[in-house]
Amino acid sequence: MSLKDSLRIMVVDDMSVSRGLLTQALEEIGIWKVDAQNSGETALGKLVASPVHLVISDYNMPGMDGLQLLQALRSNRSTQQIGFILVTGTPTPEIIEAGRRIGLNNLVKKPFTTAGLKQSIEAVVGRL
Repeated sequence: MSLKDSLRIMVVDDMSVSRGLLTQALEEIGIWKVDAQNSGETALGKLVASPVHLVISDYNMPGMDGLQLLQALRSNRSTQQIGFILVTGTPTPEIIEAGRRIGLNNLVKKPFTTAGLKQSIEAVVGRL
């Protein structure tokens, strides 16, 4: 079984269109084990109960933003090893630095391409 056949990914974005675009890009890459959540809080509860290999999360979400979700994952024993890619339209130096400090694995700038997303995922989990 190849890595992309076994890879489990959670997409977290409060915008349904963005969740759909990310999920569609993952399917184009050949990744089918994808769970999509519309909030950081919901995602965190599911991830603690059943960790995945990789989280692809939007930065700008109400309630718990992407970096707050990352911080919560890194603080929990059962989720601290999950790969984390942040998706944002405005990757400011402050966001990048804050993410790196708490264990961000990679970043994707919106709008993204399927090829760019695949490259970002491979940098975290290895060749697909």
